[in-house]
This record gives sequence, structure tokens and C-alpha cells, in this order.
Amino acid sequence: SSVDFWISYFCNRFFLTSYGALYISDVQKEDALSTYRCITKHKYSGETRQSNGARLSVLDPNETPPSVMDSFQSGEVQVGRSIELPCIASGYPNPTIRWLKDGRPLPADSRWTRRLTGLTISDLRLEDSGNYICEVTNSFGSKEVTGHLNIIEPLRVTLSPKNLKTGISSTVILSCAVQGSPHFTVSWFRNTEPIVPDQHFSIQGAHNETLFITAAQKRHSGAYQCFATRKGQTAQDFSIILLEDGTPRIVSSFSERVVAPGEPFSLMCAAKGAPPPTITWTLDDEPVARDSAHRASQYTLSDGSTVSHVNVTNPQIRDGGVYRCAARNSAGSAEYQARINVRGPPSIRAMRNITAVAGRNTFINCRVIGYPYYSIKWFKDGTTPLPDNHRQVVYENGTLKLSDVQKGTDEGAYLCSVLIQPQLSISQTVYVTVKVPPLIQPFDFPPTSIGKLMYIACVVSSGDMPIRITWRKDGQEIVSGTSGVTIETKEFMSSLQISKVSLQHNGNYTCIASNDAATVSSERQLIVTVPPGFRVQPNNQDGIYGKSEVLNCSVEGYPPPKVVWKHAKGIGNPQQYHPVPLTGRIQILSNGSLLIRHVLEEDRGYYLCQASNGVGSDISKSMMLTVKIPAMITSHPNTTMAIKGQNKELNCTARGEYPIIIRWERGDTVIDPDRNPRYSITTNPNEKSDEVISTLKLKPAERGDSVFFSCHAINSYGEGRGLIQLTVQEPPDPPELEVREVKDRSMNLRWTQRFDGNSIITSYDIEYKNKSDPWELKHATRKISPTNNQANIVELHPASVYSIRMYSYNKIGRSQASKELTISTEEAPPDGPPMDVILQPMTSQSIRVTWKAPKKELQNGVIRGYQIGYRENGPGSNGQYSIVEMKATGDSEVYTLDNLKKFAQYGVVVQAFNRAGTGPSSSEINATTLEDVPSQPPQNVRAITVTSDEAVITWSEPPRMTLNGVLKGYRVVFWSLYPDGEWGEMQNITTTREQVELKGLEKFTNYSVQVLAYTQAGDGVRSNVLYIQTREDHPGPPAGIKAVPSSASSVVVSWLPPIKPNGIIRKYTIYCSSPGSGQPAPSEYEANPELLIYRITHLTRGQQYLIWAAAVTTAGRGNISEKVTVEPAGKAPAKILSFGGTVTTPWMKEVRLPCSSVGEPTPTIKWTKDSEDTAIPVTQDGHRNILSNGTLVLRSVKAEDSGYYTCTATNTLGFDTIIVNLLVQVPPDQPRLTVSTTSTSSITLAWIPGDNGGSSIRGFVLQYSVDNTEEWKDVFISSSERSFKLDNLRCGTWYKVKLAAKNSVGAGRISEIIEAKTHGREPQFNKDQPLFTHINSTHAHLNLQGWTSGGCPITAVLLEFRPKGTWAWQSVRTNASADIFLAELREATWYELKMKACNSAGCGNQSSQFATLDYDGSTIPPIKSARGEGDDVKKLFSIGCPVILVTLGMALLFIIRKKRKEKRLKRLRGEREIVKNTFPQDLCFFFSLLCAIGEDKATIPVTDTEFSQSVNPQSFCTGVSVHHPALIQNTGPLIDMSDIRPGTNPVSRKSVKSAHSTRNRYSSQWTLTKCQASTPARTLTSDWRTVGSQHGITVTESDSYSASLSQDTDKGRNSMVSTESASSTYEELARAYEHAKLEEHLQHAKFEITECFISDSSSDQMTTGTNDNADSMTSMSTPSEPGICRFTASPPKPQDYDRGKNVAVPIPHRANKSEPRDLKLGQMVELNLERFSL
Repeated sequence: SSVDFWISYFCNRFFLTSYGALYISDVQKEDALSTYRCITKHKYSGETRQSNGARLSVLDPNETPPSVMDSFQSGEVQVGRSIELPCIASGYPNPTIRWLKDGRPLPADSRWTRRLTGLTISDLRLEDSGNYICEVTNSFGSKEVTGHLNIIEPLRVTLSPKNLKTGISSTVILSCAVQGSPHFTVSWFRNTEPIVPDQHFSIQGAHNETLFITAAQKRHSGAYQCFATRKGQTAQDFSIILLEDGTPRIVSSFSERVVAPGEPFSLMCAAKGAPPPTITWTLDDEPVARDSAHRASQYTLSDGSTVSHVNVTNPQIRDGGVYRCAARNSAGSAEYQARINVRGPPSIRAMRNITAVAGRNTFINCRVIGYPYYSIKWFKDGTTPLPDNHRQVVYENGTLKLSDVQKGTDEGAYLCSVLIQPQLSISQTVYVTVKVPPLIQPFDFPPTSIGKLMYIACVVSSGDMPIRITWRKDGQEIVSGTSGVTIETKEFMSSLQISKVSLQHNGNYTCIASNDAATVSSERQLIVTVPPGFRVQPNNQDGIYGKSEVLNCSVEGYPPPKVVWKHAKGIGNPQQYHPVPLTGRIQILSNGSLLIRHVLEEDRGYYLCQASNGVGSDISKSMMLTVKIPAMITSHPNTTMAIKGQNKELNCTARGEYPIIIRWERGDTVIDPDRNPRYSITTNPNEKSDEVISTLKLKPAERGDSVFFSCHAINSYGEGRGLIQLTVQEPPDPPELEVREVKDRSMNLRWTQRFDGNSIITSYDIEYKNKSDPWELKHATRKISPTNNQANIVELHPASVYSIRMYSYNKIGRSQASKELTISTEEAPPDGPPMDVILQPMTSQSIRVTWKAPKKELQNGVIRGYQIGYRENGPGSNGQYSIVEMKATGDSEVYTLDNLKKFAQYGVVVQAFNRAGTGPSSSEINATTLEDVPSQPPQNVRAITVTSDEAVITWSEPPRMTLNGVLKGYRVVFWSLYPDGEWGEMQNITTTREQVELKGLEKFTNYSVQVLAYTQAGDGVRSNVLYIQTREDHPGPPAGIKAVPSSASSVVVSWLPPIKPNGIIRKYTIYCSSPGSGQPAPSEYEANPELLIYRITHLTRGQQYLIWAAAVTTAGRGNISEKVTVEPAGKAPAKILSFGGTVTTPWMKEVRLPCSSVGEPTPTIKWTKDSEDTAIPVTQDGHRNILSNGTLVLRSVKAEDSGYYTCTATNTLGFDTIIVNLLVQVPPDQPRLTVSTTSTSSITLAWIPGDNGGSSIRGFVLQYSVDNTEEWKDVFISSSERSFKLDNLRCGTWYKVKLAAKNSVGAGRISEIIEAKTHGREPQFNKDQPLFTHINSTHAHLNLQGWTSGGCPITAVLLEFRPKGTWAWQSVRTNASADIFLAELREATWYELKMKACNSAGCGNQSSQFATLDYDGSTIPPIKSARGEGDDVKKLFSIGCPVILVTLGMALLFIIRKKRKEKRLKRLRGEREIVKNTFPQDLCFFFSLLCAIGEDKATIPVTDTEFSQSVNPQSFCTGVSVHHPALIQNTGPLIDMSDIRPGTNPVSRKSVKSAHSTRNRYSSQWTLTKCQASTPARTLTSDWRTVGSQHGITVTESDSYSASLSQDTDKGRNSMVSTESASSTYEELARAYEHAKLEEHLQHAKFEITECFISDSSSDQMTTGTNDNADSMTSMSTPSEPGICRFTASPPKPQDYDRGKNVAVPIPHRANKSEPRDLKLGQMVELNLERFSL
């Protein structure tokens, strides 16, 4: 069994030796307070036993020389094991120990370990043998001990063969090879019984290592073991021997066959036997020849079978015959034969005579060769055909069998006759001689005894002479005359004579007789008997009670006598003997003596030893055994308990031969009541028995009495001791409680039970509570098993503080409470999900998620943030959540998911996380993004022209994935394209079908057709333009016709082409009719379609004619024109053949305005142009020219060439005029571009087109680029679009955008370049996160999770670090998801670290310092700052340089801005017109459009401090930004005005970096300002929008302040600087004014335009007017150039004055301060525009 020690406490002073001793070094006083116990545990059964407790007595040290408490002498250990050589010394001072081997110090070897308890050597080797010396020395002397260590190799035994299977009568040899240490002995066992050499077994070899089994029999089978023994070492190996009847048997053979000469054949014969047999071959009883033509082989298979082959490669006739295979081994033989016939002339080989053994079988082969033959027959003595009796058999192959051969009857000549032809036979004769084997008559040995004579005869009763007879004893041949044995042999008899029989003649005797026929034997056993006799006779003996006693009685005889012991109780005369019961206590020894172990009193009396063996008479002898009783303790408690503080009695009863002395001891000290009155001893004899009772009293029992007490009884025959273990019990000491591990919901406690009160601990109680609660509210874990020394407290609440205490129990009671521990549990992932999760679709690609934090009791710590998981719940989605993460800001959170799929259902879950991890997710809530317009047009759009005014348009549905909503229907948009390049009115037809018929189209007209699908969200993408042309039809009438006389017989007709030609005009037909001439049919004249004038001649002067015309196309003649009347005349007034009307032309072209005239005399032509109320003659110059035919030519026309032109033809008889309206088409005006919404990857733009320049807009060109580049990308947009979304943009990046419209003339002016930024910012490091997760002496693990992406994915993280005070930086580049280990750092060194994380929005930086640990894991002190002498100068220089540079830069910037401002104001002041009205100064409203550009911004950021210092309560102004829907169509939130480009609506920006404050941003908005005093003041405005379903306006707040100076009229002008690029028109002012009237807070005010600044002197003068709560400004003239106007408003009506008390102004939005607060006058307060009035 193994021994383990448990010590009440453990430290480096306690050592446990390998042999179970406990060594305590440097004994302390407190060692006497502990109890020591030894616990043993059986390593197989697991049973444990505990010793009694031991205590130490610790005395003050005395100076003593060293002494060896435990040492070694000598030992023998096997190689490879470990050994401890004990050398435990004591002395004061503590001695030092030195070890030597063979007189030399120990060599350096890791296998040698020096301990206070001795020397330990592991993995022993042979060279470790030698003498070891332990020297112990202190200042008062020395001591040494010497021992010898002998290292030996372990014995190893190998027995071969391992397994053997052989036949009976074979010889078996077993060899036992022994390796290892010498001087071993070998012993042999069979089936666990020792092997005794006999005629079959013999043991040979120097160490008896070989076992021979001769003529092995079946009974010799079994398990054979070879044991090698040397001292305590034993090794063995075994072998299994199986002996069986090994007579061979044929298991496979060949069959009879016929072969041709030269045809090879092979014969196989297989036999089994034990041992494996040998096979021989014969042919016709002669060995098979061995030559090149005859080959034989033989081999043994794994199963013991022997296989033999005979191969005949070129057989001849002589190779035919009977082949026989014979298998033979030591156990016998077996044969098999068959005939092989070789074709050829038959013949018979010469046959040899045969000798047969009588009584056995004999085979005679007819040695025929050749084939075929007819038959083989046998004859005896030449005449008798065989067989003629039952013992004769003739086989088909010609073999004759004679069974049980008889002498005389079967002897003779046998004739073999072979019939080779019907009348021809051949024959051979063989002679058979019969020999008779010997027959031994039965004999037996009569019973005999020592000294008698013995005569035995072995007689052979039959057999052929000569006969040889021999004798063997136990397998050995007997030589006559030895050992008193004489053998006499005659012709057929042999006698064995023994003159004096002795025990050596016992054995097995065999008579063997042999002749030429056989050898036979007969075996019998000789037994010599001897009557029993005493070698040692029994005598009377004394036995001591409890001791062992041998009653001697030794006998001899043969057969060995059987000894029986009998017992008669009592010490008088024996009356009756009874057999002694043989038990484990009483046994008969092999020599016949009786052994009594532990003699008892009842063993006294007479004993009879009786022996018999069936030979002669039995013998017997009696003796008497007397039992003496030594002093002994007959009754005492082994263990007993006492309660501390109570009295205790210990009783002890003794008996034995008188006199008896009783002595009590406490431990090893004799108790003397006279010296220690706490003890008392009383001893009294027991009158009823021969016993003595002694009592020890303890008054009272103390803890120190928990020792062994012993009572000793002593008399002349011995001493008895009774050992009593007294255990003084008391309640246990409280356990020492410690915390091993604390988790979020559990903690692991471990405790040590110091003193158990000498009573087994029955259970433990653990109590715990919240630290703030009283112990009455405790939780308890009761009755914890005493086998446990640790426990887990579970179901705790994370992030809580607990108090813990503990009790231990034994059967005496409960201990005091342990020391109270205070423990804080770790945070755990939240147990509850976020609450009240609400999804609100915001757009077609965004959903706003709002929720509340988990319940407080389920948060398990501080909620650090949330993870929002969302996935598309639609067909084809992978079902996996995409995760976004955000920091926690409070109890209520909001997050907008954007870049989602349009009109797709999304499932959203929200999880809260803290430092410990992520909690459960909320239940998935589904929401569908809003519908959006289809992103692809209908497919397969086709058009078919049916008639001249009808076409059919067909298409198919757009792909389902691109509908982005529920398909409501389709719109077919179409418009006509006129030959002059102009577009007709755009029309559309709405349908739900995928086909539409366009009816009522203009004939023979080109049309552009587009088809779009629409959803609830609006129209989708149009299809590509499809062009169709309607068919030709009859043309319409000419648009006008004139007929004027050109002479007395002719008139000139002119006409205009049809308004609707409905085809290609092939010709015109002119009709001329004279009603008064009597000709009913008019004359027809055909005119060239390219000439719109025709002269009709041969008319009659003075007669009136009706003239009309008609156009002709391929479809036929069209309607006729109106009819005009004309009369030829010799003199005619001036008439103009050309027609007036409207002429449209692109600019920069040459225009010809015809003015052809006729008259007599020839008219003169004059051109004028109308200008206001006057007509200005057209002067000819390089730009204008009038041709001789009256045509006005205008070259490179411009917009100012547009107007009404009048041509007047005059002669003396009259005049005629035409008016031509010339319209010059110009490129379209610039559109007003605004930003609607932005996201991380897109910017949505909206615009209002400018003037189309007289030609319909055909499309827009949008250009955009990254802000700091000039690489512009173009996007072409349809003319019908008013918004566009730029996708796939970089996150957190500023973009520049501009837009231009195109018409038939070309591209117009480019809009103002605006800038907008996609959402997102550069990464930032969360200061709440640790920078490092782990630092040791050479490595540091960085926490990259502390980086927040800022909304844009982090693409790279760059780290640079270096030891403090060095120059070279080491760089590491990685991504944000990788773990970074800074390796190969110097230990105990301070390092500088710079981190840079970058995304598309920029890079964030983080710097830090860290220190590696020392080699022992300790931290190093911080760096002490040592200031050098030049540090102050360096610091001053480093601060002063930037300040100087900034000051110079600001001064330069101020000068430049001032000069630009003066230049622009000078130009504006010379061109402005001012209209003023006076209003009360206590209330004035300004409705103004502020346009600021570049550095001349009218709005500047103002801090809270500046505001409180500059704003006077008496001069406080509020500003309100109002946007009309016409101006903010499809726009989104505003941003602060310091960040917008001119001519744009403000764009939302969540945060503005200080680095952007120097960028050129522009703003333009209408600002309503309320001034409460006329004193100069600075006003603050904040951007917002009012919510109203009627106008679709939203309210937002900007992130920063904007201020405008509005001190007086002149200074106000300075703050409202207009630029040439601004586009604030009066039309927009009118729209804003109309919007303002709709708002409740403005309905009671009175508005007037008070002043305007116009930058173009050519513009019309601005008008001034007032409104009476319902005026409109839409009738105002609209200048085409930019300008600024200011409105003033009168006070509200008295009945609405109270409504003005609730006036509020917007709160400026500050970062990290999202909640409103009450402010005093002069500060900003919240403005609610849903319902309020001024």
C-alpha cells in the first residue's frame, strides 16, 4: 500500500521521505500546537486508514553536536529505479551535510538531488554502485555514516520454444535463458508443480537451465515454467507443450491415371503427424529413382502438414506401376498407393519374395508395366484362383491383400497372371514366408517387504526362434549382478531374482522379447512395504498462552505412514481421546509433528500421536501439554471519547499467573498521580474471577489528553499492554476561508480546516449576502459534505459586492464564524435584451431603429454599447445578420440603418454589450423599407405606326428585383420632334397594361417615346428613347395666301406652307376662277413646292379673279386655302408678297427675314424694330443688311436681336406692312443645384432648372469630383429628372458637384459648384478602452478593438514604437481585425508608441507610453523628467514660432479680404435702388436673403462665451430661417451656413472639424430677423425647418452657430454682399413671401420690400409695395441677374398680440449636449414652429 501524509499546514520546513517518514526542520514553537496523523491508502483496494494523532513537545534549543537520527547501511537496487539514502541529522546549531562516494565528493549529475532528508538518486545506473558517506558537521562536532549501494540489473527470463505441439514418444527440449544479475538459481515447474527428475524428465546445465523430456507421453502436456531467483528478485517465463497421438495419417493423395510415354505427370502426397512425418516414395516396392527425369520434393506447411511431390518429366513404360507414399515419424507410419499406367507393351517386372508377419496384413503388388492390358489375376500355388477366403482381397489395380496372415496357411507361391490379349497372358511368381512374433505370458510382482526374496519369470509362449529377452527398470536397462538383482536367461524364458528386497527396488520393471518378426514387452510394478516406526517420540511439554508450540512426533515407513493426533482434555488421567480439529491455528507438519499457533487455555491436556500405513500394526504415543498464562490485558477500550472539560475514566482488566503488577502510561511517560493531581489510579482484584481491574481518572479532560494511554500488566511469564486512544472532543476551530476564483455569477471558495475538535467534520455551512444587507437577509448553503474543501457559489448577480463567512460542524457542535470576506463579482454579459425595439422605415434604403436599454437588474454591469443585427428576409437571402455597433449614450437609443435594399423586408435584432460580452438579442422585428421608384425601365419596348395619327406601343415588365415596390402601372411619355429641332409638348398616358394606343398624333411627325414603370414612390427610370414617325396623309391648307396684280394681265400669288403638311409636299396646285366670265371650272396651275410664289398670266384687265391654293402629298391633294380676290391693273399700290409671323432661330446664326413686294411704280422697302413705344429704323452695318429684294439679313444673331421687326413697302399708290417676331434661342440658364440627402456612400441632389433659353431642355450634364482633385466625372440625366442620386462614393469624403442644362442650341451655364460630404469621419480611439491587453517583459499585446471606425471601415493601422530616448522607430502595419503582438522588446524598458488608423475619411492618431516588466514580472518606476539647461529656450522657441506664423497669416488674410470687400461694395453701391418705409423701432422683422461667398461670409461661428459677452438684453434679435417648398423640393436637412456654397440649399453635416473652418463654404437662405432694439447687435440664427403636412417641410437643427451683423441700414448692406455668381431672383423672393403668408406666425404681419441691392444696372427697377395680409408678389418683375432684397413687416394686430408672447428661438446644437435647458434672456431657447405667432 502507498503512504500519504496530510499535515495541518504545509511549508518548506516539512519533508516527506520515500519510506513514509515525516521530517520537520527548524522546529518552531507553533509546531507543538498541531496534531499529526498518518493516513495510509491501499493502492489496489483504495481502503484508507488513519493513525492516531501525534503531538510534538518543543523545548528550548541547547547547543549540541550533531547526531544522525536516521541513516542507511547497505542496499541493493535495480537499474533504472530511484532510491533515497536517508541521512537525517539533528543538532544545534543546525548541522551541514556533505556527501561523498568512494571517498570523493559527488560528481555533478542532475540525477542526484540533495535534500534535508538525504540523498535521492534517480534513474540508477550500474556505475552508481559504491560506498556512500554522509558527513554531518556543526560548530560543536561532526558525525558520519557509511553505507554500500549495489546496483543490479533486473532478472529477465526467456523460455524457448514458447509453444510446442508434438507427438507422443517424441523428445522435447526446453531452454531457459536468464539475463541480469549473477548468482541466480533456476527451478522448473509443470502446471505450477515442481518437476522431479525421473525416467522421462531430466534437468541439465550449469544453472539447471535445460529441461529434457524423453519419450514424452500425453500426460506430459501442460504449462512449463522456468523461475530464476536471486535474493528478493524473481523472474519467470512459460511455455505451452501439447503432446498428442502423432501417428501419421495421409490427408491428401493422388489417384490412378493413364499417361502416354513422354507425357509428364506429378504425384502429390500430404500427411499429418506429430512430430511432422517424413514421406518416402516407392515404385513397385522399390525406391523411386532420383535423376533428371525423376524429381522429388518435400516441405512442411504452417499447420504441421508435410507435403511431398514426385515429378516425372519424360515418363517411359518402365515408369508405370504402383506408386506408394509412406509417411513415418517416431509415433508410427502410414501408407498410400495407386497405379500409374504408361501406355506401351505390357510386361511384369521381376518380383521379390516377401516375408510376412503373422497376425498382420500384407500387400503383394503385381509389378505390371505397360498399358493397356485386359486383367490381372492371382493364383496360389499355381492353380487356386484368388481370393478363396475372406482374408484375401484382389484390388482392381492388381494388388493382393492378405489380412491377418497365418503361418502355414498363407505361406507359398503366388502367381500374378496378366491378360494382355484375348488368348495371350504373361505371369510372374512370388514366394511368401510367414514369421511369428514373440508372445509374453502375463506375470506380476507379489506384495513383499524389506528383506524378503523375490523371483519373477518372463516366459515367451510362442514365436519364431531365435528370441532375445532383456529387462528394464524405470526405462533403464538392468545389468545383472548390480543392486542385488540377478538375471538368468534361457531360450524362451528369462528370470529376475532379488536376494534381499529393499526400498530401492521399488519401481516399474519391463520384460522385452524380440525376434525377426517383431519386438514385444510387458511392464509391471514392484512395491516394497515398511511398517511405521517413531523417529522422534512425543514428550510432555509446557506451552505459554498466546505463543506457538510444536508437539514433536516424527515417524517413518513405506508407504509413508499417516499420522493422526488426538486430544483428551483435562490434566488428570485421560478418559477419552478425540481427533484434533485441524484449522489454521492447528496444523500437522510434514514430519508428523503438531503445530499450535497461539496456544489457548483449552489446548491443555493429553495428546496422542498415532501412525499407520497398512503394513504391520499401528503405533501411538501420548504426552501432556500444560498451558501457562502470562500477564495480559483482557479488557480495555481500544478507543474512547471524552468531552473537553468533563471528567473521564479509563478502565483496564488484566489476568494471568499471579502476582500481577499494573502500570499506566501517557504516551511514553509513566503516570505518577502524586506529581500530577489531575490523574488518579485505582487497582482492585475481581472477586468473581482471577482478574485485576485498574481505573485511571482524568479530572477534567483537556485538549492535550488526546493521546495514547496504555495500561501494562506484568508477571513472571510475560507482559501485556492495553493501548487506549483517548480523543478529547470539542467543537471545531473555524475554517480558514479563501477565494480561489471569482466569476460573473459564481465564485470558487476553498477552505482549510485547522483543528476538527477530534471529531470528524460532519458538514460545513457557507453564508453570504449583499454587502449592504444585514446578515438576517443572508443566503446559505447548508450541510456541505466534509470531504469537500472547496465549493462553488452560483446564481450570484454579476457586478455585485458580497460578504461571505463559513462555519464547520462536528457532532459536538458548531465552530465560530470564519473571518468575513468581501468579494465583488465580475461583470457578465447582459441577461436581458434591449426593450421596446421599434423600427421606422425612413426612406427606401434606411430604417430607423429605436430602443431602450435592458432592465437595470439584467444589465450585469455598465452597458458599453449595442450591436444591431439586420438581415434581409426575402427569397435568395443567406439568412445571416450584418452587424453594426454603436456606443451607448443613455437609456434610449436610436440608430439609422442605411444602404439597405429598396422595398425589402428586414429583420432587426439588437444586443447590448458590456465589458464581459454581448447579451441576448431582442426578438426579431421586421420592417420593410419604403417603396422607391423602379430602378430599371420596362423591357422590350416596341412601337408600331398604325395610321397617320395612331401608333401602338408595347413593352414587358421590368425585372422584379428592380421594381423597388408594388407596381402601380406604366406611363408612356411621348413628344413630337419638329423639323426646326424644337420639341412639342410632352404628353403621357398612364395605364396598367403592357400596351397602349397613342391616338390623335400629328400626321407625318417624328415622335420620341419613353416608357416607365411607377410605384407609390413615383416614376421609375425611363426606357431609352424610341423614335417613330406617323404616316403621310392629306396635307392641311396653306397657312396663308396673297394675290396682288403685277400688270394689267397678270397677278402674282404667294402662299405659306401648310401648318400641318402631313407629309412631304410634292407640289402646290393654284386655282384661278373668274365668276363673271361664265367659266364654272377654275384654271389649275402647278407650282414647285420649293417656290412659294407663282405668276398667273394672260388674265383680263379689270376682271376679278378668285385665287386659292392646295398642297399635294403622296397621299393626295389637301384642303384648299382661303380664297382671295384680285383684279389685274396697269398701276397697282405697293403690296408685300412675304408674310409676317414668328421666326425662331438659334443664336449665332444668320437669319433672313424676306420682304418681297410688287406694285407699280416699284415700292420702296423700309425695316424698323420696335423698342418700347417707338419704332427704330434698322440701320445697315456689319451685323444687319437689307438686300435689294427687301430681305433683311441678320448675321450672328444674339439674344438682344430678338423682337418685332416691321417691313413697310411704299409707292405712290399706297403701302403695305408685315410684322415679323424674331425669337433667338440661346443656351439654357444655369440650374439651381441643391443637396437633398447624404449617406456614407451616396449624395442625392435636386435642382430647379433655369430659363430654357427659348428651346426645350433636352437633358442635364452632372459633373462631380473628389474635393481635392480636378478629375471630373460626367453623368448624363434625362430632361424630366429633377433629382439624382450619386452612388458608390467614398465614405466620409467631400465632393464637388456642378450641373448644366442642354437644349437644342447647346449646353447652358454651369451651376454653382457646391460641396457635400458623405457621412463618416476618421477613426478615433475610445479612451474607455485599454490600450494594451497584456504586457510582459518581452511582449505587448495591443487592443485594436479600441478604435472606432467613425462610420467608415478601417483600412489600415500603422504602429511605430521605439525605446524611450532612442531615434529609430520600428514600424508595423496591419488591419484593424488582426491581433498585434509587439515582440522582442527589451525587458524593464519604457517605450514610446504612435498609432495611426486610417479609413477613407482620414486618419486618427493615438500616442502613448508603456513599460515592459522586469524579468521577475515586477513593474519598473516611471521616468523622472530631467530638465536640461536649454529646455526653457527650446520650449519658448517651439511655442513662439507657430504663434508668429499664425499671426502673420491672419494679418495677410485680413488685408486680402478687406480689399475684396471694398471692391465689391463699391460696385454694388453705384447700382442699387433703395425704397424705405419707417416702422416702430421696438418691433421690426427682416425677411432677407443672405448670400455669402468665400472669405466674405456674412455668417461666422460664435461661441457661447462670445455670445454672452456681445449680446445685450436690450438689443436682442432672433433669427428664423424659412424655406419655401419651391426652393427646397427634394432637399433634406440644413447645415450651418458657414459650410455651404453660393446659390445652394444648405446640406446636412453632423459634425464640422476645425480643420474645415478655413474652407470656402457658401450659404444662401431666407432669414427672418426680429429686432427688439435699434442699437447695434449681433444676431444668432440656427437652421431648422417647420413640420407641416401641407408643405412637406421638416425641422432639423444644425451643429453650429451662424451670426449676421444687422446694425443699421448701411452696416446691414455691408453684411449682405452679393456676387455675380449668385442667383437670388425676385421670383424666388415672391415664392418665399407666399410661403411666409401661409405660416400662422406670419399671417398677422404686414410685409414690405424696404431695400434691395441689384448688381446689374440693365435690370429693371425694383418696385415697392405693402401687403394687407393677402398681397401677392407674383406680379413683380423678375430680374435675370442676382440681387438681394430686404423685407420689413408691421406689428401684428392688437387682437393677436398675446400670441407673440410665446416667441422662441432655436437652441444651438452642441456636441454631446443634446437635451434642451432653460436659459435666461440673451441666451438661446428652443423654437417650436408647429404652432406659434409673433
